[in-house]
Amino acid sequence: MNTYHVLVLHGPNLNMLGMREPGHYGASTLADINTMLLELGDQLHCELTTFQSNHEGELIDRIQQCALEEPAADGIIINPGAYTHTSIAIRDALLAVRRPVIEVHLSNIHKRESFRHRSLLADIAIGVVAGFGAQSYALALRGMAHHLKQQTGA
Repeated sequence: MNTYHVLVLHGPNLNMLGMREPGHYGASTLADINTMLLELGDQLHCELTTFQSNHEGELIDRIQQCALEEPAADGIIINPGAYTHTSIAIRDALLAVRRPVIEVHLSNIHKRESFRHRSLLADIAIGVVAGFGAQSYALALRGMAHHLKQQTGA
């Protein structure tokens, strides 16, 4: 069975999960989410690398790096946080590395303020998962594993 390499990126303020607006984002911490993803990744034959930054340039550097390292990432799951609505640079980096991308949000961005309704990444993603709290990440990982298996014919 193939093992797939997936980069999971967490954008700004996600290091504050568990403390930050639990009504929108839930009680899970980023460490809880990463642990859950690593365990699920083992079940799905996905080797995960997780990375969080509050800085746009660091996220872009990590996206670019994932195409150059060995083994290269087969897919990217990203919760760009507020950069969802503002970062053409993250969009361009994702396009440059030519990897399947799934956009993730803990909250349903369409039930929130109108400025959160527009994503600069959704149209380049193979899917968007939003509104299921920490399970949004699990759903995204399941979707990515399925997509990569279909792509490779495994």
